[in-house]
Amino acid sequence: MKAVRIHQVGPPDVLRYEDVPSPLAAEDAAIVRLTANGVNFIDVYYRSGVYPLSLPATLGTEGAGEVTAVGERVNLVKVGDRVAYSNAMGSYAEYHAVPAWKLVKIPEGLDERMASAVLLQGMTAHYLSHDTFPLKKGQRALIHAGAGGVGALLIQMASQIGVEVVATASTQAKAALAREAGAGEVILYTQNDFEEEVKRITNGVGVDVVYDSVGKATFEKSMRCLTPRGMLVQFGQSSGVVAPVSTMELARGSFFLTRPMLRDYTATREEFVRRATEVFEMVRSGRLEVRVMKDIPLSQAAEAHRLLEARQTTGKLLLIP
Repeated sequence: MKAVRIHQVGPPDVLRYEDVPSPLAAEDAAIVRLTANGVNFIDVYYRSGVYPLSLPATLGTEGAGEVTAVGERVNLVKVGDRVAYSNAMGSYAEYHAVPAWKLVKIPEGLDERMASAVLLQGMTAHYLSHDTFPLKKGQRALIHAGAGGVGALLIQMASQIGVEVVATASTQAKAALAREAGAGEVILYTQNDFEEEVKRITNGVGVDVVYDSVGKATFEKSMRCLTPRGMLVQFGQSSGVVAPVSTMELARGSFFLTRPMLRDYTATREEFVRRATEVFEMVRSGRLEVRVMKDIPLSQAAEAHRLLEARQTTGKLLLIP
């Protein structure tokens, strides 16, 4: 079969589209013939070496398709089931052997392409808004990269709860998308200082929570946007890894700081299925709109990575085997 692998870390050019042996189902795994593979910024972190991997490695952690074989101990899914998954390395391929407990059945009314487009980013937005900092009506939130994949979903979830959302975006077009998702205020960070704008919008009070996926470039100002006892949720680092922080920085407002990861919010089968099911139902019911920006052939995975790193995306990128 074909797969996209890396033999060394580096720029997008290290991605190789090559022949590899087809996987076999271990006793607790299932083979999935992939229809669509979600592209996420974590893939860039692995490719560039921010997160270490044993090499060579097939990239990708999210996909959807049809089960074609199961191991002898598998009873959670069967051959012919339509399934999706995340947090399983190796989805940039035509077939993938996935631990059965990480597979969730795709409900009727939702196609495999949309399931792959929403699962990882949707569950990320879900745990951020429902668990890491459980949002409540009347609170204020600053959401960076409001037109991005997670950002747009997070804005929708927050605004439906009744949260006053302030988002950041780099262009007028992206600002329009953030407003469409439900942001009451959008700051063009390329033209204005977002810290000053947040203080202006909130009359100097600040926000209860900042959801920051940008990292190095925004971290310090994000913290200064918080109201006393507010929380900075630093869940990504698209601009670079944040330097070590003194706890005395938190003492300026009794702030809370967390660096959450999806794997810890889907650590059990029960939690993963519950969260995935709730996200799928949000999409099916129309409460969550998912934007797919582009379908890209699996052989052109490097293009997807270039688009992500250039911040040229306004929706999900999918790799199609």
